[in-house]
Amino acid sequence: MGINQYIKDTQAEMSHVNWPTRQQTIVFTVEVIVISIGTAILLGVSDFVFSKLLTLFFH
Repeated sequence: MGINQYIKDTQAEMSHVNWPTRQQTIVFTVEVIVISIGTAILLGVSDFVFSKLLTLFFH
């Protein structure tokens, strides 16, 4: 398979892709940001609590 055939096949496959709308892209991006921030907060609070507990028990 030559490079030209590869490019043609790639273009043909890309025409079959169901691309998200602009609104879907914005919603999904906001969801990822919110979930990431929530996870960071949860991990930060957990780390803080466990650090304080370990300090109480082993200090």
